[in-house]
Amino acid sequence: MSYRLNYLEELEAEAVFVLREAFAQFEHPCILFSGGKDSIVVTHLAAKAFAPGPIPFSLLHIDTGHNFPETIQFRDELAARLNVRLVVGKVEDSIQRQTVQEESGPNANRNRAQSITLLESMESFGFDAAIGGGRRDEEKARAKERFFSHRDAFGQWDPKNQGPEIWHLYNGRKNEGEQFRVFPISNWTELDVWEYIQKENISLPSLYFAHQRPCVKRKDTILAQSSYLVPHDTDELLDLHVRFRTIGDMTISGAMISSASTVSEIIAELKEMNQSERGNRADDFRSESSMEDRKKEGYF
Repeated sequence: MSYRLNYLEELEAEAVFVLREAFAQFEHPCILFSGGKDSIVVTHLAAKAFAPGPIPFSLLHIDTGHNFPETIQFRDELAARLNVRLVVGKVEDSIQRQTVQEESGPNANRNRAQSITLLESMESFGFDAAIGGGRRDEEKARAKERFFSHRDAFGQWDPKNQGPEIWHLYNGRKNEGEQFRVFPISNWTELDVWEYIQKENISLPSLYFAHQRPCVKRKDTILAQSSYLVPHDTDELLDLHVRFRTIGDMTISGAMISSASTVSEIIAELKEMNQSERGNRADDFRSESSMEDRKKEGYF
């Protein structure tokens, strides 16, 4: 256990350093806050990095309009408790402006539309860097990111055009209109995140813990039943005991059958699992390069 504590302390120190570098190098950075565990951990780290002062970043949430109510409630309560500015970019507003088109069809969701809303929100609020909880172990496109990930004037990411980051030297230089994404917990794993949550006693939305709820089983994915889902003929409506490993749009966030109702039980469960964290995210099934394609368009 002492080894794990030392390891977590090293990860924390690295993340704190990256957060302080982001504050030093960018004029108006924000924390991209989804209400998921990783963005909550990043916000917690920011509070530690700048204590006893306040968090010097706004929280930016890109709201698809199809979020879990539990996520929105937790988001608002956290912002109030930390006395941090919360700004919300709404996909619905982008649809009304006709800068994005609402998807149609049986697998329609608003996940891809978030890219445009994010870019519009950053321009509207004047943010030049978005700090978030992306980790390299999540998905193969994530593994190509640097701690400071450059975006061009159109918000696009070129995985082949990234500078090296040796000796913890991070280059935030950019031209007018360009942006950066910053990933303080890039080197963390899902297990690291949960063990850190346990160590720091960090509060999370109830969705992460096993609970009974109406669900829709769609092929190999279990989704929370909601009015946002377009019904499929083959859907099975079931009442299940589930929890969520990732939290996002209700139309794509897959649940898993579980009885783990505490952080310790979740950690024990993770150690026995062989499926990746995003293995039941419906949006990642669209193609082999779904995540990378979205990132090139401006997705976080």
